Amino acid sequence: MKLQITLAVISLSVSQLFAQQPAPAPTPMLYSVKTLDELKTIQKASLAGDYALRQTAYLSNNIGPRLSGSPQAERAVQYVAEEMRRLGLDVRLQKVMVPHWVRGQEHGELIEFEGMAPGTTQKVILTALGGSIKTPDDGLAAEVIVVNNFAELNALGRTGVEGKIVLFNNKFDREMQAAGYGGSAYGQAVAYRFAAAMQAAPLGAVAVLVRSAGGSQNRLAHTGSMGYADGVKKIPGAAVTYEDAETIAYLAKMGKVRMKLTLTPETLPDAPSYNVIGDLKGSDKPDEIVIVSGHLDSWDLGTGAIDDAAGVAVAMQVANTLKQLKLQPKRTIRVIAWMNEENGGAGSRAYALEQEANMARHIGALESDLGATHPLGFIFAGKPESLPFFAPISNILGTQGAGLSQIQPNVGSDVNPLTQKGVPSFAPWFDQRTYFNYHHTAADTFDKINPKDIAEVGSVMAVLAYGLANLEVPLPR
Repeated sequence: MKLQITLAVISLSVSQLFAQQPAPAPTPMLYSVKTLDELKTIQKASLAGDYALRQTAYLSNNIGPRLSGSPQAERAVQYVAEEMRRLGLDVRLQKVMVPHWVRGQEHGELIEFEGMAPGTTQKVILTALGGSIKTPDDGLAAEVIVVNNFAELNALGRTGVEGKIVLFNNKFDREMQAAGYGGSAYGQAVAYRFAAAMQAAPLGAVAVLVRSAGGSQNRLAHTGSMGYADGVKKIPGAAVTYEDAETIAYLAKMGKVRMKLTLTPETLPDAPSYNVIGDLKGSDKPDEIVIVSGHLDSWDLGTGAIDDAAGVAVAMQVANTLKQLKLQPKRTIRVIAWMNEENGGAGSRAYALEQEANMARHIGALESDLGATHPLGFIFAGKPESLPFFAPISNILGTQGAGLSQIQPNVGSDVNPLTQKGVPSFAPWFDQRTYFNYHHTAADTFDKINPKDIAEVGSVMAVLAYGLANLEVPLPR
C-alpha cells in the first residue's frame, strides 16, 4: 500500500511539474512543400543545362583576359549587361574606379653561374607581379641571393642584401593541396608574393623574385598582386617558376649567381569600370535580397576561365534556370559580376558602401570564386544557429554528392565586406586538389572546365539561392 501511495504521489508530482513548464516552441516551418518541390525541379534543370558552360566559354575564348582597366574588361561588362537584360533582369551598372596596370615586357636570364659555357646565358621563365614598378629600360643586372623565409632574409642584414636581387624560395605545399587544402597552401605561399618587396627593400635589395605561389610543375609562372608600403622604396617584383627557382637555388649553393632582369610594366591613372548588377525581382518581398555572384575581372596571362569566368557564369545560370522554369522567388535574387577582385577589390567596397543602410535587407550573399571542380556542398559564414536551417537544402543537394556544409569565418573576398556587416554568406565547397595548378597562370583557360562539374556548381548556387529567397523565416543575424 505504501508503495502504491508513493508511486501515486510521484506520478502526481511529475504531472504537476510538466504542467507548470511552458510547452516547447514549435519548430518554425522553414520551406513550404511547394518550395521543396521547386528546389528539386531547379536542381534537375541545372544539372541538365549547359548555360554556365557556354557563358564561361564566351567570356574566356571570345573576350579573353579581363584585367581591370583593360579593353577586354570593358567588353566583358558590356556583354554581361546585355546578357542579363536578355534574361529579363533589371540591370544597372555601378561605376567604380579601378587600378590600370599594364604588364609590358618581361625577361630574365642568368648571366653568371658556376660551370656556364662561355658566351652563353640561361633563360629564366618569370612574370611580373601585379602592380610592380619597372626596371630600368635596359634592365638591371645583379647577384641573386636565395632565402627560404623572412627570418633568413633578416639574418643576412643589409651587408648581405644590399645591391642584390632576393629570391624568396618558399615552397608551395603540394602535399597540403593533395589532401584537399589547396586554399591553405596558397595562403601560406602568397604571403611571400605580397610582402617580398616590402621586406627586402629596406635592406637595400634592388629587386625581388618569388617562387610561384601555386602547385604547377609545368614551368608555369604564377602572377598576382604584390604589395608596397608607404615610406618604403619600391623595387620591381616577379615570380619565377617552380623549376627555375629550383635551378637558381641549386646554382647559388655552388657560388655567385648573377641575373639580368627586364620588366616594363606601367601603372596608368585609375580607370572607370563597373559592377554589373541584375535583379530578378521577388514576388512577396522584393526589397529583401539574395546575392549570387562571381568576379568579372581576371589576370592577363591566361583567359580567366577558372578565375573567374566560371563564377560569373554559374551566377548568371541561376537567373537563366529560374526564367526557363518560370519560377519567381519570393525575395529578389540579385546577380552581381564584381569588378576588380584581383588587384584592388574596388567593386565589392563600392557596393558595400552604397548598401550600408540596407544590410539588414540582404538575406544572403553567395560567391563562386574557386573554379568549377566538383562541389562537395557549401561553406557558410554567419551565426552557428543558422546551420539547422540548411538541412532540407543539403538533403536535396546530397543526391548529387554535394550535401556537406561547413561554417567558416569568411567565404570569399567580394562578399567579405557584406559578411563583416553580418550578412549570412555562402560559397560552393570545392575540391581544391587541382585549382592552384592553373590559378593565375597562362594555363587558366577554358579547357580546364569540366561540363559535368560546372553544371553541379550551378546546381548548388541555384538551389541554395532559391531556398534562401523562399525561406519562411530569415536566418539568425
